[in-house]
Amino acid sequence: MVKKILRRPLLPLAALPLLFAPAPLPAQEGVAPYVVAESGRGFARLQDAVDAIGDGQGTIRVASGYHRDCAVQTAGRIAFVAAEPGRAIFDGVTCEGKAALVLRGNGARVDGLVFQNMRVPDGNGAGIRLERSDLQVINSLFRGSEEGILTANDPGATLSIDRSTFSRLGRCDRGLSCAHSVYTGVYGQVTVTHSRFEKGSGGHYLKTRAARVAVVDNSFDDTQGSATNYMIDLPAGATGRIANNLFVQGRDKENYSAIIAVAAEGTDNSSAGLTIEGNRASLPEGLGRKVAFVADWSGDALKIGDNELGAGLVRFEKR
Repeated sequence: MVKKILRRPLLPLAALPLLFAPAPLPAQEGVAPYVVAESGRGFARLQDAVDAIGDGQGTIRVASGYHRDCAVQTAGRIAFVAAEPGRAIFDGVTCEGKAALVLRGNGARVDGLVFQNMRVPDGNGAGIRLERSDLQVINSLFRGSEEGILTANDPGATLSIDRSTFSRLGRCDRGLSCAHSVYTGVYGQVTVTHSRFEKGSGGHYLKTRAARVAVVDNSFDDTQGSATNYMIDLPAGATGRIANNLFVQGRDKENYSAIIAVAAEGTDNSSAGLTIEGNRASLPEGLGRKVAFVADWSGDALKIGDNELGAGLVRFEKR
């Protein structure tokens, strides 16, 4: 069913706290920037705090201020938690030429942190590089980098993102493979809820090779995007649910032909029963574009329910 697009706020309320967080405080002299909550021990370097937890389980509280630091987790289960959400900022420093946090332990949680200005020679500088195991990202902000979150493959693991913002991310330049706001490899489940994607600077906003996805109650605002592509790209196909999201396509597109793309690069995963419903989408006024809301290469039976589509949007296109 095609309905007239309604004028509603572009921003989920859950994304508001970090977008309008107060300015970070300068680091206090004599106060350790990283404290392992369970022991109360403070550390000057994030890597030392990570190593102190080792193969155990613990929480690292990150002080407010700018942190030109990074760490690699190789064991244990670690929660990286801002002492004050939105005020602990990892700025421009990567480990292993990858990310501020390189995670290949037994699981991690990131809560209330900001990641910005990550750039590396291969064009994939990220706030977080997830190489194995589960990761939960909550109430965090990724901005002004080549990539927000990038993962390797772990078919038995899950990535969940909630109440987070991805702004001014992605690139397709320098003759390198494109980077995206979020790009996951072959993960078992990827869940994105109550989050905001905006102002992309190339690539896709959410690209995932996960076998199963849940993308629910988010906003994808491309009105200030530059040379961007799809809002959601499921290049290998996927099952699951894409529901109750807001999509606003911008004018400056490298590829404007679809909002959601299914199996454009192959059919490694079944897409049978993938449910796409309750979403709202619109195009720039006066451009005269024809855009597929869902473009499908899989040939599987998708379940496309009622979505509110603006002028120029075609409900479904088989490719």
